[in-house]
Amino acid sequence: KLLYHLEKEERMPDGMCIDAEGKLWVACIDGGRVIRIDPETGKRIQTVRLPTSRITSCCFGGKDYSEMYVTSAYDGLDEATLAKEPHAGEIFKITGLGVKGIPQNFYAA
Repeated sequence: KLLYHLEKEERMPDGMCIDAEGKLWVACIDGGRVIRIDPETGKRIQTVRLPTSRITSCCFGGKDYSEMYVTSAYDGLDEATLAKEPHAGEIFKITGLGVKGIPQNFYAA
């Protein structure tokens, strides 16, 4: 079942996570953003733009899981793009989203 059709500017999905409300957060590689999707309606309900294009993954953390951590990449970017995107390859912490994540599940080996 198709859950969501990415818009052209969102590019391609990469890493994802779920928040405490059951919504899906998707890192958009080459789209410079993380989007929040309601899996019940298939609608994008939030967009967080970041200062670099190659957004690779996202997860919640912090004491109460209210912080989102977002990774990015610099591979595949030419020198001109790297000059425009000096934060490529960095990890970002986003606060104030108004939503929390859930603890990850651990499995015994």
